[in-house]
Amino acid sequence: MLASVDSSFRSLSVTTLLIRFLGSMNLAITLLVAVAIASIIGTVLQQNQPYPDYILKFGPFWFEVFKSLDLFDVYSSVWFLVILGFLVISTTVCIFRNTPRVLKDIRDYKESAQLNALRRMSHCHEWQSHFSREICLERISAVASAKGYRLVVKKEAKHLIVAAKKGSGSRLGYIFTHVAIVIICIGGLIDGNVPLKIAEMTDNIQVETRNIPASEVPLISTLPVDNLSFRGTVTIPEGQKANLAFIDFKDGYLVQRLPFLIAVEDFRIDYYKTGQPKSFASDLIIYDKALDAPLHKTISVNHPLEYNGYTIYQSSFGDGGSELRIKLWPLKGAKLSDEIQAVVNTPVALSLEKGDMTLEILDFRPINVNPDITGVKQFKNIGPRFQYKLRTATGEATEFISYMMPVEKDGAKYYLTGLRHTPAEDFRYWYLPADSEDGVARFMRFLTLLGDEEKLKEIALSTLPKQPDSLLPMAKDQELVAQFMVGLVKQFVDGGVALIAAKVKAVVAPDKQSEISALYAKVLHHFLRNVYWVVLQEEGVDPTSSLNAFDERFYEDAVAAVSISHQYDVPVYLDLVGFDHKEATGLQVTRSPGKMLVFPGCLLLVVGVFCMFYLPQRRFWVIVSGPLENAQLFLAAQASRNPYEFEQEYSELETALLLQLEVEKTN
Repeated sequence: MLASVDSSFRSLSVTTLLIRFLGSMNLAITLLVAVAIASIIGTVLQQNQPYPDYILKFGPFWFEVFKSLDLFDVYSSVWFLVILGFLVISTTVCIFRNTPRVLKDIRDYKESAQLNALRRMSHCHEWQSHFSREICLERISAVASAKGYRLVVKKEAKHLIVAAKKGSGSRLGYIFTHVAIVIICIGGLIDGNVPLKIAEMTDNIQVETRNIPASEVPLISTLPVDNLSFRGTVTIPEGQKANLAFIDFKDGYLVQRLPFLIAVEDFRIDYYKTGQPKSFASDLIIYDKALDAPLHKTISVNHPLEYNGYTIYQSSFGDGGSELRIKLWPLKGAKLSDEIQAVVNTPVALSLEKGDMTLEILDFRPINVNPDITGVKQFKNIGPRFQYKLRTATGEATEFISYMMPVEKDGAKYYLTGLRHTPAEDFRYWYLPADSEDGVARFMRFLTLLGDEEKLKEIALSTLPKQPDSLLPMAKDQELVAQFMVGLVKQFVDGGVALIAAKVKAVVAPDKQSEISALYAKVLHHFLRNVYWVVLQEEGVDPTSSLNAFDERFYEDAVAAVSISHQYDVPVYLDLVGFDHKEATGLQVTRSPGKMLVFPGCLLLVVGVFCMFYLPQRRFWVIVSGPLENAQLFLAAQASRNPYEFEQEYSELETALLLQLEVEKTN
């Protein structure tokens, strides 16, 4: 037996074997499963994000694994396009091999069925009628038509065969579903941008990774206007124009040229009462030489602009180059504050005492909605904020986020400034107490005074005679005592209480550390309070009066903020004091000719599945034999699916024939 099978395979040509393999059910199922797995990956794993985001999320090891498998751009990966290509070939072969047989089955009534074969069916009955063959034939035809069957009659030598059927559309469903799969896959191949993949493999394109203006991007990183398909983004400020889009690709981007110009006439945002964005829309103007007049169109989320095969979506919004007025507060030294003008996304050089730095403003938002910490409202607008980096001459940068207005917490107001050294870190916030004018001026004067050693020494010398005798050992040289107090404040500013404790632990015997630490705390607290009084006197507060509740709370919060000021390891604090907001719209520009195939393909797939599941093929046969006047009838029927449902239909069919032919069942 095995030898005969082997010889039969040998007799087949290579072409025949290849066609059988490509059209096999096993290959088709394997390819469909692979496509399903790839689709799951593409759904779960966010696609086409910047590579640094993936590194932060998955780590270097898994990033390299996923990158090697092209999982960050599954639907345009080479292996996915190859699978789609094989699926198209396999399904096409299957269609050509089986369509003739399916069409033949649709046309075939199987009127040549043999009586012995019909008797073996589960649904079969035999009757004796009192009517002639002609009358039986007429009434059988009437019942079949009423039930939706089409029939043919075949005359044999001794009997007539009535063959009826309905639901041939179920067989058409087979063809529809297979053709739909081919159409959808071809659409996927078109939108998968095979030419771009070929250009990448042949080094005809090069990914641009530098942050440079679009006008400086080289031609090898620029895609032509006739690019088959793409999905890019562009941010356009109000009143400006663009004729390009940026495509995130690998670890950089490509520039896609557009055959028309997009101008943003106006951009607007509607907000809920809580301050959250409700909707945003852009008034666009399309300039194209092919147009008699510019095309005006307002787009919003889920309401894009369709033009000449391109689709422009409203995807986001951002800053369009807002002008900010920023006050610089030096954190160390006695230098006065200064005010500068800065524009979002435009670097600004800063000349500081500790060296030159570059200010890079990344973003500005006039409205920021966060959960309300008071619990009064679910969300609350806490006002404008800007995000920026301070970069040293060596290229090292620290990222900050600062709010323009104070936030209320536990009955007091604070200015929030967050910082982080890498995008992988969360922002660590520095709470600066707001003064009576809701500003940071008092705290900055307090902090500046704590960094002025000469001024601190003067304050220490002026207050030494008022010190209680028990606080410090009697010292004839008040200069040394003042120097000690100034040094204690310097340690507190440079490292907080932890640094003072470390110094005590390093130089004081263990049995004396607790006592000395308590002494240092008393001295520090008393001296800080004296410094704070100097700040208040500069504001015109009567030095003979006592601190009110607000000033007392401010002092405690200010000391707490100073104790962690060393973590804010830059020489300047940026205070936003004014702005001229300019908005920009974020647009997604796509060209996907494949969708013109995918949508009809999906519709055809739905029709095919409906035909296969809801239009089952059903047949019945009636053999009319015996005498011409008293015919003998034999009924047999079958269905391709839903046997339980067919039971009822068969029962109704049998009853209808019984009533029409007035017969009694013989067996």
